[in-house]
Amino acid sequence: MLTDYALAGVTGTLGFLLYRVNQSTSARFWLLAFVAIAVGALLGGTYHGWHHQALWRPTVLTIGFASFGMVAGSAFAATGGSLRRALLALAAVKLVAYEAWMVGRDDFLFVVADTGSALLVVAALHLLALASPASRWMLAGVVVSLAAAGVQAGHVALHPQFNHNDLYHVVQIVAMCLYYAGVKRMSDATRAAATP
Repeated sequence: MLTDYALAGVTGTLGFLLYRVNQSTSARFWLLAFVAIAVGALLGGTYHGWHHQALWRPTVLTIGFASFGMVAGSAFAATGGSLRRALLALAAVKLVAYEAWMVGRDDFLFVVADTGSALLVVAALHLLALASPASRWMLAGVVVSLAAAGVQAGHVALHPQFNHNDLYHVVQIVAMCLYYAGVKRMSDATRAAATP
C-alpha cells in the first residue's frame, strides 16, 4: 500500500510539473499517462491496503488510459503525417478494446499485456528518434519499466515485508522520473523551436 501511494505521489507531482511546462501535444498526452498512473496507483494502494474489492476494476481500467497516453505522446514526439495518424488511431482502438475487455475481467495479466505492448511501441518510436536527447531519456524509462515488470513477474523480493509488488513500485518510480526528464526535454525543444 505505501509503495503504491509513493508511486502515486511521485507520479502525480511529476504530472503537475508537466502541466506547468506543457508546451506540446506530445507532453499533453504524456500528462494523461502520468495522471492515469497516479490515479491507478492511488486506487491500487487503497485496494491492497484496505481490501476494497470495488476499487480493483477502476484500477485496471485506469491503466489503459496510461498506455494510450504513452503511445499517443510518443507518436506526436517521433512521427508526423499519415504514420502519426495511423498510430493515434491504433492507440485509440487499443484503448477501446482494452476497456471493453476489462469491464468484465480483473486479471492483472491483461494489464501487463496492454502495458507491455504500449512500451514496445514507445521504444520503437523513440528508437526512430534516437538522435534526440529526449528520446534517450524515454528509452531509459522503457528499460527501467521493463526491469520493474521483470521484478514483478519474477516475484523478486528484498524482504518478506517488502515483496515483489513493493519493489516493482519503487523501480517504477525511477522509470517515471526518466519519462518526466524525456517529456520535459521534448517540451523545452518545442518551446525553443517556437521562439523566433
